[in-house]
Amino acid sequence: MANGLVETEIAKNAAASTARLIDTIIEEAHNLRASDIHIDPQNGNVRVRYRIDGRLADFHFLPLRFCPEIISRIKILAGLRTDEHQIPQDGRFRVIIGALPLDIRVSVAPTYGGENAVLRLLSDKAEQFALESLGFSPQNFEKIKSAINRPHGMILAAGPTGSGKTTTLYALLKKLNTQDVSIVTIEDPVEYAIGGVRQIQTNSRAGLTFASGLRGILRQDPDIIMVGEIRDAETAGIAVNAALTGHLLLSTLHTNDAATTLPRLLDMKAESYLIASTVNVVIAQRLARRICPHCKTKYPAGGAAIAGLRRAFNTIDFSRQENFWRGAGCNQCAGSGFLGRVGIHEVLSVSSAIKEAILNKSSAETIRRIAIEEGMTTIAEDGFAKAESGITSVEEILRIFHE
Repeated sequence: MANGLVETEIAKNAAASTARLIDTIIEEAHNLRASDIHIDPQNGNVRVRYRIDGRLADFHFLPLRFCPEIISRIKILAGLRTDEHQIPQDGRFRVIIGALPLDIRVSVAPTYGGENAVLRLLSDKAEQFALESLGFSPQNFEKIKSAINRPHGMILAAGPTGSGKTTTLYALLKKLNTQDVSIVTIEDPVEYAIGGVRQIQTNSRAGLTFASGLRGILRQDPDIIMVGEIRDAETAGIAVNAALTGHLLLSTLHTNDAATTLPRLLDMKAESYLIASTVNVVIAQRLARRICPHCKTKYPAGGAAIAGLRRAFNTIDFSRQENFWRGAGCNQCAGSGFLGRVGIHEVLSVSSAIKEAILNKSSAETIRRIAIEEGMTTIAEDGFAKAESGITSVEEILRIFHE
């Protein structure tokens, strides 16, 4: 990992072949399990960063003179206009690494220092979409299984950007994707191709929005519909009515917890009786880095860790905790102490009591209190349970909730 203006082997070979340079960067990022590559011209050089397990880190600094060639090569691969430098452009391309295909989504944008590029690496690994591998507790897993076994209604995933909501929806679709059902999605963008599922990408220039696309989908005789995100009142209204008329509808909202999702639909002008009748379950989530199993070490609980937890989560009892875990750092995790990520969740099932609260247009706090009384594990409790069992660290849980 580069920490300064280091003339790396990649930089030395850049002049020889821009195409080979791009291939080398992509292959290195893929081997390091990066989800994104950031190529930014600034301060007299081109900074290359990889996002690994949700965190960006510097890896290479290249001479600034290579930037136009790098961006031009990326544009050619993604089918973008090489003579356009003043507006953002989006595209995608595919490479083969080790006989396996790797789809790459590209975003190029003009910045003060010149055009930059962000490459999203979309690995086709099927295990990414296994519901069992996403870190749900047995209790939460059973709630979700019960919800997807219903023939109609809404399943909502909630959380901030980058919290894994889309991955959760894909995992649910994979579970539901059988020969006897028709599944149609409307997404922005389509990140992964799923065999047997009709996937539609929004196109604002052509007037294909979530709302208009959803209207079109309803004429395609679907059993199950996935809407990438409920962003506005129009989409919310159509989605709720689709769920009411015999469809199972999956979607996401940008809310911080499960309880807030229900009043958020009210804010989008959806009728309370329709929300109460259609929402089956809300899954709120974050992503925490997993402790590297190759350098995992135990240390006594106490001191700053317990004090920080008590300040952050005064409703959880930490008095019995004897040990926590952390990664010491090794070659397998590039010295970070973490390897991969796991979801932390709260799953709110819409019970009779919660339906009544929705009909009364109760606050998110009231809905949350009812859900906890009925046995919902809060996202903070789930996070602490994963730290307690050594899946992640206390510091990681505190970082997530501090952010």
